Order: sequence, then C-alpha cells, then structure tokens
Amino acid sequence: MATKIRRVDYFYATIKDQPGQAYLFLQQLADLGINLLAFTAVPVGPYSTQLSIFPENAKNLTDLARHAGLKIEGPHHAILVQGNDEVGALADVHKQIYQAGVNIYASTGIATDKETYGYLLYIRPEAYERAAQALGL
Repeated sequence: MATKIRRVDYFYATIKDQPGQAYLFLQQLADLGINLLAFTAVPVGPYSTQLSIFPENAKNLTDLARHAGLKIEGPHHAILVQGNDEVGALADVHKQIYQAGVNIYASTGIATDKETYGYLLYIRPEAYERAAQALGL
C-alpha cells in the first residue's frame, strides 16, 4: 500500500458517559448508512464523552444527521495518513509539517496486523492550509 494522505472532515457529538450510549449513537449512524473512516471517544468531564466521527462523506452526514435530529458539531478539518507500517513513517510526516512551521496539536494513530497504519493529524484552523500544502494536498 502506497502512503495515502488526504483531507478529512470530522464532527463531534457529546453523549452521557453511560453504558450503551456510544453504541446507540453509532447504530444511528449505521442505520443512516454513514460509513466512518475513523472514530475516537474521550471523556469531557465526569459524566460526558465526546465522540469524534470522521465520515467518508461529510456532506452526506450533515444532511442525514439534520433530518434524523442528531446533534453534531462541525465540520472541523483534519488530515488522514494511511500507509505501510515501517520504522520512521510517522517521523517523515511530522518532518514535512515541521518544515512548514506548523504545529500538530493532537494526533491519533494505530497499526494493523496487516502491517499498515492509519494516523489522524489535528491542525489548528489557522495553520491547516500550510500543513496541507506541506503534505502535497
């Protein structure tokens, strides 16, 4: 797999931190036919969790979510990197962004058992275009 770098949009939904709440939200997305590229969940206080969803088609998500009454915030912009898992793969991406004078304020990555990886880069809005240009987007 060649390295693939692309712009992605993501949305937030805040849910109660209780068993089954993430499942119910994700099931609603599945029922609407929303395919996700990535998903994260982090606590935001003692009783809430913030879900970040990265849909394959952001416009489709916003249209369907509005009609279904789902409360989501966004779109926000990120960069998704996917490629072969090898030593230094993430360092190369960071080098390009560093050389453009851009700070990555958050990131999430995972390697698969098929020797590939996915990596999400969160860039502040005012630096997003510089980061995208540095990565050839």
